Amino acid sequence: MAVSVRGLYFVVTLFLGSFFGSVFMLGPFLPLMLVSPAWYRWITDRIVATWLTLPVSLLELVFGVKVVITGDGFVPGERSVIVMNHRTRLDWMFLWCCLLRYSYLRMEKICLKAVLKAVPGFGWAMQMACFVFIQRRWEDDRKHMESMLGYFCDIREPLQLLLFPEGTDLTENTRARSDEFAVKNGLPKFEYVLHPRTTGFTFIVETLRKADNLDAIHDITVAYPKNIPQTERHLIMGHFPREIHFHVRRYPVASLPASAELQAWCQERWAEKEARLRDFYSAEPRAFDREGVARVPPCKTELRVTLIKAASLLYWSGFIAFCFTALWLWAPVRLYCLAMVGVFLAQQKVIGGLELLELACHRYWKNLAGGGAKGAKVLDGKTQ
Repeated sequence: MAVSVRGLYFVVTLFLGSFFGSVFMLGPFLPLMLVSPAWYRWITDRIVATWLTLPVSLLELVFGVKVVITGDGFVPGERSVIVMNHRTRLDWMFLWCCLLRYSYLRMEKICLKAVLKAVPGFGWAMQMACFVFIQRRWEDDRKHMESMLGYFCDIREPLQLLLFPEGTDLTENTRARSDEFAVKNGLPKFEYVLHPRTTGFTFIVETLRKADNLDAIHDITVAYPKNIPQTERHLIMGHFPREIHFHVRRYPVASLPASAELQAWCQERWAEKEARLRDFYSAEPRAFDREGVARVPPCKTELRVTLIKAASLLYWSGFIAFCFTALWLWAPVRLYCLAMVGVFLAQQKVIGGLELLELACHRYWKNLAGGGAKGAKVLDGKTQ
C-alpha cells in the first residue's frame, strides 16, 4: 500500500497543529498552572477545543466525509459519561464530528492508553488537555482515576468523559479473545462488538454520581458503511471513511440502576449494540434510523457548523504557516521553541506527564486552603 498525498496532508497537518499549538498557544499558560490550576484548566480546555475542530474540518470539508447522527442527541452542556463501541483505533477522533454539532468540545476528556502521552505534539496536547491516561492495571488505574475525577469535581468544570469499555478496537484477534471470554462466562458470542470490561465503567459512574457531577450517560454506537480505516496507517494511505453513522441513546442519571446492577446494565447496552449493528450492516440502505433524523435537534445549525469548520481550516493553516515563518526569521522564537520542547521532554521523564503536575498543584493549593481554614478555626476557638 502506497502513501497517499491526501493522507499525508491530513496526518502532517494534525501533527503540526498539535505541535505548534502545544508550544506557542498552550505553552505560555503553563506558569498559570502553578498558581491557579482551575483557571489554567478553564483557559486550556478552550484552546484545546479550537484544535479539536481541525480534524472535523479536514474530514468533512476537504475529504467529503458524510456524518449521520440519529437517536436521542445531547442536552448541550450537560455532564456525562460517553460510552462507545471501539470499531477502529480512530473512533475517538471521528466522534468530534458528532460533538461539534451536539455539545461543546471543550468539555470532552478521553480515557486512553498511557503510552500515548509520550508522543510528541499529540501526546503533549493530550497531557495539557488533562486526558485520563490508564496503564491497564486496575490497582494503579483506580487510584489515578479517583484523583482525576476528584479534581474535576473540585473545580466544577463540566465534564464529558469518553470511555471505551471494550478496552481495544475490533479486529479478528480481539474478537477471538472476546469469544474465549464469552465461552468461559456463559455469554453469547458477538460479531460486531467485543464484550465490555465493566470495572472502570462502574467505578467512574459511581464516583461522579456520588459527587453530584453526572447528569446522564450517552451510549453511542458508531458504524462505517463504506471504507473502514482501522488504524492511523490506513489514514496515511488515504483510506478515509465515506460515511460515519452515530446512534445516540441518552440515559438520565435518575434512570440508572444501583451500583451493584451497573455491570449488568452495561452488558445489556452492548447486547443492544450487537443487534443494532447487525441490522445496520445487513439492511439496505444502511442506517440506524430509516428516517435518518435525530429526535433531538443539534445545538448548532449546519450553517454554523460549516462556518466553524471553515474558520478552523483557515486559522490552523495560517497558524502553521506563521509558526514556520517565525521560526525561520526570528532567533528568539527558535530559542523559545527549543526551550519548550526541552520542558515537555524533561517533565515527561521527571514527573510523568503535565496532567500529574496539574493534580499535584491542585492538591497543594487545596491542602493549603484546608490548613488555613483549620488554623482560623483554632484561633477562633482560642479567642472565644
